[in-house]
Amino acid sequence: MTQLWVILVILLAGLALAGLGSLWLRYREEIRAARRRIEGLGSQVVETACGPVEYARVGEGAPLLVVHGAMGGFDQGLWLARGFDLCKYQVISLSRFGYLRSPVPAGAGLDLQADAFAALLDALGIPRAAVFAASAGTTAALRLAARYPGRVSALVLLSPDAPGEAQMSLPPRFVFDTLLRSDFVYWLLVTFWGRWVQNAIGLVPRGYALTPEQAAMIRTIQHGDLPVSGRMDGMLFESYTVLPEYNALLCASSAYPLQQIETPVLVIHALDDSIAIPANVNRLAAAIPGARQFTLPDGGHFLLGHVEEARAEIERFLDAHAGSFYATD
Repeated sequence: MTQLWVILVILLAGLALAGLGSLWLRYREEIRAARRRIEGLGSQVVETACGPVEYARVGEGAPLLVVHGAMGGFDQGLWLARGFDLCKYQVISLSRFGYLRSPVPAGAGLDLQADAFAALLDALGIPRAAVFAASAGTTAALRLAARYPGRVSALVLLSPDAPGEAQMSLPPRFVFDTLLRSDFVYWLLVTFWGRWVQNAIGLVPRGYALTPEQAAMIRTIQHGDLPVSGRMDGMLFESYTVLPEYNALLCASSAYPLQQIETPVLVIHALDDSIAIPANVNRLAAAIPGARQFTLPDGGHFLLGHVEEARAEIERFLDAHAGSFYATD
């Protein structure tokens, strides 16, 4: 009987090791595919007055600077441009500080990130452009419009981060800096506990019934964050350096208060978004002179079920200001 138990334990251990080996092989193949996907998008790195900046340039026509959100990079910006049908513009999608091949310069802050946007336009010979920014990318986009009003002809803020007393809580810094810096750990989370991750970070509104197509899109977004090891410096920078600076924007003592922004601004968000908190977004939009606010009843951070409406509104707004894209002061 003892010998039978030994054989059974060895068999179970062998099966467990085989399962772990199969899991590791699956991860290795998927992380390689993620890296090949990014490499195949044709990004470049240009040396600017603010250091190296990664970008991809797609299409022709009026220039449109696309600024990605959290866990992004130039690849997320290209995905946003496709999703909102911005193909008739010359899309310049960049990687913000700490994302992919754009490093975080020494002493970087919100001002320097905005300066890097302007420096990229300088390097590409573009005097003036419209800007499309999403989520966490809206912070530096607003600072760009404040610091360089003559460079930004129109500004679209999609599900923007917004100052306010109520904020989405951040995990302890070590979660970003150690646990989530591991591509394998993140892959395990989104592969086997993807729905829990969606709920934990507010990707999908509570109680929202996803269609099969929407569920597939969310999974694509989550796996599109890989490799996260190349994005965590950006997450840390925007969460623990930029965000505290940004929260002072509504103060009268701010060097660049929202009330001084002269650029035409369109703010788009949903009322059930737990990341871009509606009360904060309302206050943000009200503080910017002449800003147009387009509010959707539901759909959360990704405007689920309302993308076509948002797309049409963005097109109307950009078309209205297209004549000023190439103008200089």
